[in-house]
Amino acid sequence: MKVVVDEEKCVAAGQCVSAAMDVFDQRDEDGIVVLLNEYPPAELAADVRDAAAVCPALAIRIEE
Repeated sequence: MKVVVDEEKCVAAGQCVSAAMDVFDQRDEDGIVVLLNEYPPAELAADVRDAAAVCPALAIRIEE
């Protein structure tokens, strides 16, 4: 699994961090998503999928 984020689409809602805090964070200055792990381990796959699903801006894409 590879995670791709589109910072231009991000609206800084923070839903991704709530769903998968080991994979996503937010910049302090504006709240835009920060990808911590582009290739998360398999045990985090469900959390990452949840994060992509709850993103209001659809800024997270998962490549298998």
